[in-house]
Amino acid sequence: MKYNLLLIAIFSVLIFTNCEKQIKKSEVTESQVFIKILGIAQDAGYPQVGCKKACCERVLDNPKLREKVVSLGLVDGSTGERWLFEATPDFREQYNDLISISPITDTLSGIFLTHAHIGHYTGLMQLGREVMGASNVPVFAMPKMRKFLYTNGPWRQLSALNNIKIQKINTDSTMLLNDDLRVKPLLVPHRDEFSETVGFIIQSKQKSILFIPDIDKWSKWNLDIVEIIKQVDYAVLDATFYANGEIPNRDMSEIPHPFVEESMNVFDGLSNADKSKVIFIHFNHTNPLLNEKTTAYKNVIQQGYQIAREGMILNL
Repeated sequence: MKYNLLLIAIFSVLIFTNCEKQIKKSEVTESQVFIKILGIAQDAGYPQVGCKKACCERVLDNPKLREKVVSLGLVDGSTGERWLFEATPDFREQYNDLISISPITDTLSGIFLTHAHIGHYTGLMQLGREVMGASNVPVFAMPKMRKFLYTNGPWRQLSALNNIKIQKINTDSTMLLNDDLRVKPLLVPHRDEFSETVGFIIQSKQKSILFIPDIDKWSKWNLDIVEIIKQVDYAVLDATFYANGEIPNRDMSEIPHPFVEESMNVFDGLSNADKSKVIFIHFNHTNPLLNEKTTAYKNVIQQGYQIAREGMILNL
């Protein structure tokens, strides 16, 4: 048993090292299509404002440990096209990171939004006249999310001034980005105060990635997460909290997410190869997976899963 766990751990480290490779602007080739992870933290980032716990103090003492809010960048090296998944409070740094990759153009091809919680759309303000004064940046959103942007300030001003051009997407309807890339939104259960919530399947001709940064519980979804993991090449999934009780004196049913411990139980029947596809992301500031030295972090790696890190490259 110990020997098997050791092999799994070594296998996971090798995969993680391969994914972790940074792609610099000068290294992008015409054939490369890839995802770059631009942030891994929950909506409030890490450290979280006002947090005086040990989990945040370690970052205040060492700013290099800071983590940006969850975002993915999709790059097609053959065309220079780049898409951003989520417009976070860290939009400035993430935009610059994404734009610096491809040598062909200096424009953003579009932004895909999952839902209307603050970590996922508020970065759009950086496109306004007070900052970039952008012109018709495509923003892809579901029906309720589109209505939210059209009818609430300051977002409606972005549309009125043509800083953004809101584009329709619909659940289970595949959108073609170019000859090689397509995106399919999947409706997921979440706290939908202002909009619906979706995850995305991003596909090239060779590979596919499932991206679900927020969901209430896997058991509430009308789709089978285990079967979807088997069908894709990467599954970047909600890991907001590691375990129940992580936030003392708070009823965690009020902020439902699949605890990492729960997810690993759900995924336990997967093969080692399928487990290695799972990349946990969207960590709350209390989540021990933000610290590589914790028992929780080591446990996840030993069981064959991956833990997202900013800069990871997922080749498509």
